[in-house]
Amino acid sequence: MFELSKNILEKVSFDKTLFRKELTKAVKWLKPDEKMLLMVWCISMYGNQYKDVISEVFKNVTKS
Repeated sequence: MFELSKNILEKVSFDKTLFRKELTKAVKWLKPDEKMLLMVWCISMYGNQYKDVISEVFKNVTKS
């Protein structure tokens, strides 16, 4: 599921709205350790472009 999520995010990375939607879905489906890996991957790949989206989606994840 982790690799699938990465593939989907790569394909929708051209659109901020789609990226947010797919990232939110991925976070709901992944295991806790995979969520952290995805967060690190998102920051390294798209941190400059979608820092606000990544922070928003993962802020609730890191609280739980």
